[in-house]
Amino acid sequence: MMLIVVVVLRFLWIAGILPFVVASLPISRLRGFHEMLHKISKRGKTTSSKSGRFTVPHTYFGHFYVLGVLWTTCLLGSMWYYACRTTKAGENPMANAHLWNTVFVLLLMETQVIRRLYESYMVFKSDSSARLHFLIYVLGLVYYVAEPISLCGPFALDALIYCQSALKGSQSMPTIEVDVWDYFKPLAKLGWLQSVGAVIFFWGWIHQFRCHKILGSLRKETRANEYFIPRGDWFEVSSCPHYLAEIVMYIGILLVSGGSDLTVWLVWAVVVVNLVFSAAETHRWYLQKFEDYPRSRKVIIPLIY
Repeated sequence: MMLIVVVVLRFLWIAGILPFVVASLPISRLRGFHEMLHKISKRGKTTSSKSGRFTVPHTYFGHFYVLGVLWTTCLLGSMWYYACRTTKAGENPMANAHLWNTVFVLLLMETQVIRRLYESYMVFKSDSSARLHFLIYVLGLVYYVAEPISLCGPFALDALIYCQSALKGSQSMPTIEVDVWDYFKPLAKLGWLQSVGAVIFFWGWIHQFRCHKILGSLRKETRANEYFIPRGDWFEVSSCPHYLAEIVMYIGILLVSGGSDLTVWLVWAVVVVNLVFSAAETHRWYLQKFEDYPRSRKVIIPLIY
C-alpha cells in the first residue's frame, strides 16, 4: 500500500515541476503558456481585486499553515511514538537511523509551519485588495497534506496504523516501558550530516523570519495602496530573500533526511521551480513600481540570478 502512495506522491511532484520547467523554456510558441502560468501564480501585492473571478482573498494563505500545523503535528506524534516503540538497539541499525532521521525532519518542519502560522496572522497585514487564484489555493492545501507524508519516507502508513491500533487498545505487541528520555535520546545520537542539515535549515529559518518581519513592518507603516522598497538583511542582495531562505531550508531538510529518498528530492525541486518562477514576477513588479529600485539586486540568488 505504501508503495502505491509513494508512486502517487512522486507523480504529483513531477506534475508540479513540469509546468514551471516548460514555461521557462526560451521558446516563442510557449509564450502564451508562460503568461497564463504567471497570471495563475500571481499572489499578494502583484495581484488586485481586478485579477479575475476565480480568486480568493490573499488572507486565505493562512489556511495553508493551519492545515500544515494540524497535519504535521499528527504525523510527527505518530512517527515519534512509532519510532520509540518499535526500534531496538542492534536490530537493523540502518532502518532505525532512517526512522529517527524522519522524526527529526518532521520536527524541523513543525517549527517551520508553526512559525508561518504565527506570521500569517501576527506579522503580515495583507492589502484587502490582494487576491490569490483559486487553483493555487487548492494546490496549496494539497501541498500541505502531501509534503509531510513525502518527508516521512516509507514509514507514514505504518506509523499511523500502529498509533491507531494503540489508541483502540488492540495493539498486540507487548507493552514496552519507555521513560521520557527514551523519546529524545535517539535524536541526540543523530549523525554529522543531520547536524549540518539542521544548522543550514535554521540559518534559512532565521533569515526568512527576519525578511518576513521587514515585509510585515512595511505593510503596517503604509496606507492601503502604498508600498516601500524593502531594505535590510538579505534584501540588500535579493528581491525575494524570503524565497531564497525557503530553498536554503529545504537543502537542510535534504541533508537531514540523508538524501537517499527520491520523493524528498522532488519536494525540494517543486519548491525551487515554484519560488524561482514567482520571484521573477515579483522582481519585475519591483522594477516597474519603483524608479529608484536598486539595480544591483538579483531576482533571488545573489550574484547569479
